[in-house]
Amino acid sequence: MRAVVLSGGLTHDFPATTACLETLLEEAGFAVEVHTGTAGVDSALEALPGAALFVVNALRWSMTGPGTPDRYRDRAAEEGASPSPAAREALAAHLDAGGGVLGMHTAALCFDDWPEWGDALGGHWEWGHSHHPPLGPEVAVTVAAEHPLVAGVDDFAIVDEVYGDLRTRQVTGLLHAATPGTDGPPRPLLWAREHGGGRVVYDALGHHPPSYEVPAHREIVRRALRWTTRG
Repeated sequence: MRAVVLSGGLTHDFPATTACLETLLEEAGFAVEVHTGTAGVDSALEALPGAALFVVNALRWSMTGPGTPDRYRDRAAEEGASPSPAAREALAAHLDAGGGVLGMHTAALCFDDWPEWGDALGGHWEWGHSHHPPLGPEVAVTVAAEHPLVAGVDDFAIVDEVYGDLRTRQVTGLLHAATPGTDGPPRPLLWAREHGGGRVVYDALGHHPPSYEVPAHREIVRRALRWTTRG
């Protein structure tokens, strides 16, 4: 099986977290190809024909959309990215053919000018509405629903960025985290869904390598690789 990985972007150590994912993918029997840089957006999507899985561990977006902070707008010419029409069609074809998608952490921020991406993933980040507290301390994560991804997994603690108020579609959170310092509703951190004939998992964890060292989270990612590809 072949897995196409899109990696890279701002404010995160993507080479390190992608290395964690590569290890898990290779252990699961995937041949892995990693695409980086702004040009990697199109090259990754256009490499999907024949691939079993598309993994997004990246922060690639236009940087010009509504609410985007000026600190990012100022870098849009060099760092902004928007998938070409052909690349967008490649994802639709991948899903229609039964291909899998795994979106990690910042995948919800990607491709802000491509609504179909959020529809496929099951949610997206909205500047001015979505948010996260500073990294650390440990966050308590609870298993919130029955699904093969979390069957038999105990609640666990993790140091990670916990995204809140993503604009979700009709999803069932499989993992929840409390909203630190508030009485707000729990934040869904993981969901799995079918879209266009393919299977999609979004895992909001994975900000940095220590996230992948937590045994429960590592096992969930392993299961996501199998579930998205019907393994």
